Amino acid sequence: MSQDPLVIFTPSGKRGRFAVGTPVLTAARKLGVDLDSVCGGRGICSKCQVQPSYGDFSKHGVTVADDALSQVNAVEDRYDRVRGLKPGRRLGCQATVQRDVVIDVPAESQVHRQVVRKAASAKPIIMDPATRLYYIEVAEPDMHDPTGDLQRIKHALATQWEIPDVTLSPALLPVLQKVLRKGGFKITVALHKTNATAAPQIIALWPGLHESGLYGLAIDLGSTTVAAHLVDLDTGEVKASAGIMNPQIRFGEDLMSRVSYAMMNPGGEVEMTRAVREAIDQLAQDIAADAEVDTSLILETVFVCNPVMHHLLLGIDPVELGQAPFALATSDALSLTARDLALTALPAASQIYILPCIAGHVGADAAAVALSEQPGQQEELTLVVDVGTNAEILLGDTTRVLACSSPTGPAFEGAQISSGQRAAPGAIEAIRIDPATREPRFRVIGCDLWSDQEGFAEATTATGITGICGSGIIEAVAEMRIAGLLDPSGLIGSAEKTGSDRCLATGRTHEYLIFDGTAEGGPKITVTQGDIRAIQLAKSALYAGARLLMDTRGTDTVDKVVLAGAFGAHISPLHAMVLGMIPDVPLEKVTSAGNAAGHGARIALCSLAARREVETMVKQITKVETAIEPKFQEHFVNANAIPHATDPFPNLLTHVTLPDVSFNSNGEDSGGRRRRRR
Repeated sequence: MSQDPLVIFTPSGKRGRFAVGTPVLTAARKLGVDLDSVCGGRGICSKCQVQPSYGDFSKHGVTVADDALSQVNAVEDRYDRVRGLKPGRRLGCQATVQRDVVIDVPAESQVHRQVVRKAASAKPIIMDPATRLYYIEVAEPDMHDPTGDLQRIKHALATQWEIPDVTLSPALLPVLQKVLRKGGFKITVALHKTNATAAPQIIALWPGLHESGLYGLAIDLGSTTVAAHLVDLDTGEVKASAGIMNPQIRFGEDLMSRVSYAMMNPGGEVEMTRAVREAIDQLAQDIAADAEVDTSLILETVFVCNPVMHHLLLGIDPVELGQAPFALATSDALSLTARDLALTALPAASQIYILPCIAGHVGADAAAVALSEQPGQQEELTLVVDVGTNAEILLGDTTRVLACSSPTGPAFEGAQISSGQRAAPGAIEAIRIDPATREPRFRVIGCDLWSDQEGFAEATTATGITGICGSGIIEAVAEMRIAGLLDPSGLIGSAEKTGSDRCLATGRTHEYLIFDGTAEGGPKITVTQGDIRAIQLAKSALYAGARLLMDTRGTDTVDKVVLAGAFGAHISPLHAMVLGMIPDVPLEKVTSAGNAAGHGARIALCSLAARREVETMVKQITKVETAIEPKFQEHFVNANAIPHATDPFPNLLTHVTLPDVSFNSNGEDSGGRRRRRR
């Protein structure tokens, strides 16, 4: 034994001695090295590619000769001619050990390969797919052996892959024999495991070697929008992303109005469930078409959603979530099938995983944010705010994580705003107001130029200037406060008091004119007093929720703020702080995580280990219920001021000077129009 060649695998460092002639793939399996294979060593899938290294390796105490592996054989030679192998690569199932050797397993050959997220703030995904492919050769039926086709498939998996116990999705039983015979009793099966120890289930099968890929959907089912990512389950790569408006908006713009609809209209919850499932079907078809992927290959879907959307997706009446104690029908993670949810765009056996909910009003979307952003692993006290119709807020560090939800309403997403719209080409997404002239300049989605730059009019001819989206209205209100057009209470001043003829009288209140396209048949885009009020209500609810978590931790400050949500990446930290959406911290400590809930869904889609992690994590998060906390109302009222009535914002005031003005009808304009410092 001691004279057998030594085989060392990198980067794992695992090593062992194997008899001459042992295939590299066999050695890797016996050592537990993470080397992929679908065909089971038949030299047809190429998943087991390895890179042998030659020369002197003092670190490992070996010298690797040029003949450490067997010569390239006919199978490898044919594969290289037909499909191509990178220089120096070998097929692990064909190359055999001859002498001491060091073998590198490249990332693309590892089952548990790492997929790095572009944003540095979040951990990468370690691929640990719940569904994997296995190629098998099945014994043909025999008059003398009366076993069924399924039983012989099970036997093939047991003998060729050492998988002794599998089941078959009932949806596949009608097609099993046709597929088996079409492939000449050589087939590829997709095995799905609901957890690491569960018996796998066959959820798809194909004749011969299947090489068209496996895909999954990560869906963030929000109150206002439904966002989806189509993910390659082999590589973790996002093939396409898409979003649609949630059609349940017609039953109510916020969650409680939808609960009320279910209460007041018998069968209302059935209507809402049908509407959202039909939308998901359409979204699945559209995103697959965009990526040129057949929907039959979408074998997994992970959902994250707030509790009301969770219940309506599952067909559960949400009435209990509309009244204390806000009881969930279930808070556990769920494993279902597309057939269970009547999703017809996906194969009936396609697997559905819904992340666990934290509590009655802190749902699977918050759990996904926690999985993505890991507040419980931060040394600094970190506030994570998932901005949406119902804001999910997490506060934590390595000692403890707290969570709450706050009913912000849809204003941050452009709804309930007079000129508001979803983020689409033509929508104003950023705005600046000169503090001296009070003149605005803005940028719209689909054009990189500002409105005062040459060529802007021509560049926006196709899209037009159509409205203002969530990030745009946040910046508009904050800029109005900086420029002295808006006082701390949220009142817009008159043209006389502000010195700007853009402040137009509308009855007893005023509005600020950003853009007037009526002469060309376009819209007139203004910020009205009603818009200011809608934003104040939304930001006050958000800030009050954060303050409650801070109270529970016994602190008046946090170290870091992470803005998550579909438009989190587009919110300027300065404007968010001027508005008073978030607590005062150094601006460099405010970062964006983009759609963290969607990224958490993608992590869970790609990794069984992540599903175990989030299922454990939610049980360790402490829920704070804003609806019954007496201080919530006090915090809410104080947060109505812009930025805040009582909390100081010393970090903010090092970047900008806020004019001391008052436009109350009983007061005087106090002037104080000092230039800001940026």
